[in-house]
Amino acid sequence: MANLKYTAEVADLLKFDKEHLWHPYTSMCNPLPVYPVASANGCVITLDTDSEEKYDLIEAMSSWWCMIHGYNNEELNAAIIDQTLKMSHVMFGGLTHKPAICLGQNILRILDQPQLQKVFFADSGSVAVEVAMKMALQYEFTVSNGSSRKNKFITIKNGYHGDTFGAMSVCDPVNSMHTLYKGYLAENIFVNAPTMLTTLPTSRICLMHPEVFSEATKWHQEDFEEFLKTVEEKHDQLCAVILEPLLQGAGGMRFYHPQFLIEVRKVCNFYKIPLIMDEIATGFGRTGAMFAFKHCGNYQNLLQIPPKEQVDVFPDILCLGKALTGGYMTLSAVVTTLEICNGISSPKSATRGSFMHGPTFMGNPLACSVANKSLEILLRGQWKDQVERIEAHLFEGLYLAITTDTNLMKYAVNSVRVCGAVGVVELKEEIDVEWFQKQFLSRKVYIRPFSKLCYIMPPYVISEGELEKVTRAIREVLFVYMRQKMNRNHD
Repeated sequence: MANLKYTAEVADLLKFDKEHLWHPYTSMCNPLPVYPVASANGCVITLDTDSEEKYDLIEAMSSWWCMIHGYNNEELNAAIIDQTLKMSHVMFGGLTHKPAICLGQNILRILDQPQLQKVFFADSGSVAVEVAMKMALQYEFTVSNGSSRKNKFITIKNGYHGDTFGAMSVCDPVNSMHTLYKGYLAENIFVNAPTMLTTLPTSRICLMHPEVFSEATKWHQEDFEEFLKTVEEKHDQLCAVILEPLLQGAGGMRFYHPQFLIEVRKVCNFYKIPLIMDEIATGFGRTGAMFAFKHCGNYQNLLQIPPKEQVDVFPDILCLGKALTGGYMTLSAVVTTLEICNGISSPKSATRGSFMHGPTFMGNPLACSVANKSLEILLRGQWKDQVERIEAHLFEGLYLAITTDTNLMKYAVNSVRVCGAVGVVELKEEIDVEWFQKQFLSRKVYIRPFSKLCYIMPPYVISEGELEKVTRAIREVLFVYMRQKMNRNHD
């Protein structure tokens, strides 16, 4: 187990931290341990310890999935420094600037979806979801001249869309961290999530190893029956559908079939219901496609459906965040169609065509500049090879190594899931986060488990050696955990 020692100065800082600083998803009375970071570079964070030898950790979470190009990236550093020398901020009300304009151009270019043409900048992922929901509501109220009763959202269970109140109202009302707000939040409509997959049928590992995944990635039409029936019965109440496309993140790291999203798009087309896609976690290459909804086109190509007969799957409103700036600054974007925009912008509306939202730091020049550089790096195309390499390693080092171990699967592990640069090990019981983190720290790896999940979403630039160290650490910790559990059972 790691035995970390700190200088008197750092120890004092940690004491203040423990007594006064509230960290996410933890108790102030009985907080989880926190570890002081002195610096970070590439995929390595260095702890601020009292030691002649640096205490380096391979960081396998991309700082909650956003630091895709790694820490202390020279190009991103230069972009933000250059912009700082010009102006760090200017209000977006009545003013504009080149970094924001270029970012809008780059977002539309990387999306490559002709229907999506209008960009709204916001502060964070949760705020992007708030903006998207407000767009759907304001659109409905405007086009109906205020007479509409369509004010509910429909989504699937096990979803997570953020911690603000609108976003919480479309998170799973039973299985999420927001259950205590029931009765205060707006009540929306939830249906069962589709079958969870071990990978996507469009993933490279599925295509390379059909003998492993072909049965596990089949589409079952019954997965869509409840959603379809609910929309048919309640479409006159629905202002929008909201989904995390193909990977539900903090609600359980659940992959689901592209055909479900194809069916959703067809139903939305038929009933003219806007479709909101929350790609805050999945956007910018994480699942092996630049955006998760692009898997739907890839899947139809796999089925050899002629292009003219394919369903064009796209969001009417799209939420982007996290990796947008390469993890450097908080920034999000909401991208929508001309139809939604024109509906909201009608001069006959109660707002005289104005969309009623305006964050203080909207279109911040520093954030836009570093986001432009992040998208420039992605547009070079290296991310594809990087993510495929990570996926191949996770298949060997996590999926095969764990699922073929009879004892691990019997006593400790429920399932293993891999797609793109996402690896998930779901245990049979709730994880002791503090114990697992200490075990990982002793192996010079930083992983942040939650619930029953030990998962990784590493930076795309992670080396093969670093990734091997991470997957080996997961296997070793699981073996220690399993032996302790077996010993307790024998006692």
